[in-house]
Amino acid sequence: MIKNEIINLIKDQSACVGVIGLGYVGLPLATEFAGKGFKAIGFEVNENKVEQINAGRSYIGDVSTQQVKEAVDAGRLRATINFDHLKECDAIIICVPTPLRKTKEPDVSFILAAAEETKQRLRRGQLVILESTTYPGTTDEVLLPMLEATGLKLDEDFLLAFSPERVDPGNPEFQTHNIPKVVGGVTDDSTEAAACLYSQIVNEVHSVSSARVAETAKLLENTFRAVNIGMANEMARLCYALNIDTWEVIRAAATKPFGFMPFYPGPGIGGHCIPLDPHYLSWKARQHGFDSRFISLAEEVNSHMPDHVVRLVSDGLNDDRKAMNGARVLVLGVAYKRDIDDVRESPALSIIDRLRTKGCEVSYHDPFVRQLTFDDAHKEGGGGPLSSVELNDEEIRSTDCVLIVTNHSQIDYRRIIELAPLVVDTRNALDGDLRRASSARIIRL
Repeated sequence: MIKNEIINLIKDQSACVGVIGLGYVGLPLATEFAGKGFKAIGFEVNENKVEQINAGRSYIGDVSTQQVKEAVDAGRLRATINFDHLKECDAIIICVPTPLRKTKEPDVSFILAAAEETKQRLRRGQLVILESTTYPGTTDEVLLPMLEATGLKLDEDFLLAFSPERVDPGNPEFQTHNIPKVVGGVTDDSTEAAACLYSQIVNEVHSVSSARVAETAKLLENTFRAVNIGMANEMARLCYALNIDTWEVIRAAATKPFGFMPFYPGPGIGGHCIPLDPHYLSWKARQHGFDSRFISLAEEVNSHMPDHVVRLVSDGLNDDRKAMNGARVLVLGVAYKRDIDDVRESPALSIIDRLRTKGCEVSYHDPFVRQLTFDDAHKEGGGGPLSSVELNDEEIRSTDCVLIVTNHSQIDYRRIIELAPLVVDTRNALDGDLRRASSARIIRL
């Protein structure tokens, strides 16, 4: 049986693991396999990434250069732009982006491209696993027909499964090895082989009955977060209108030991998952005549948070008898979350664009993001690129408003509140003693 052949290769660590896409998901995965003694090959279309990996350097914060160098020097990890090397791989894991089109419909073009490269080199004895987040049915409705078009047959010649990526960039507590892995194969044999593969690098594998279940589980995880963040954001806007401290309300509610899970408001949602994944689920729902109203409402609330942040800035300046037009606003943090360099879908882009549209002179400081460029969706206010400014005393004093969008831990917030006249805090970075000791006027989300 092909399943037993593949499992035997995995168990004796003679299996070669190929990872297509060496981003925030793929590089940690390839490095983990190499660290466990497997031969790992990373496939990329970006030559610069390939050169850095083969030189023993990491460009991902959660993977140290030392890890990459040790694996490369030991001959267990290499990267390439030549997809012909897929023929060498006994397991092929697809970890490519799944963005949205402008119509907010799924864009699976990167999956299709990776699957086509795999199809052209598919041979007997390979296990193919999709990790890219996508709509339920992609693995067996899209990938399976492509691979079987080669003449090879599922369970007889190759195996196919889905295992959703679960990464939390910048979180030192949870990394690849200690995040439970959900695995669902198109067939039982595929599930068993994929579970065996991942059990070599993660502490816990949870097998489910099908690829569709695994695909849907991933979408539920992030839709759950999006809906609850939407609720927290709506509560924040209500509390602002009622002149009630949102954060104190959440802290009080969180003392209940059952029936409540705290979620926190923010300037908007960003990253590669929460802003995108619910749309994959709602799109699939529409194909079956189902209206996913919770998802739509959450997206509406979350997408309007940048407008609410701009209103906070406007209200603060107005109280100081200053106009938005010509006001100097210093944005602290433009990455989508704390202590990382990722600006994908960051609410900072929308906020800066809206502030520029109002005539504000906007600068930013982010210790992780040196340059910031704006796509066509964020150019209403001019759209010119920005560079991170030095956070010196003169820069802080000369601003009319400091706006905290991302609460990076490297920033000295005590110095900010001593020098800035007005601070708008969207992340509760100035909670507790800091806020009470402040000489600046503070407006919180």
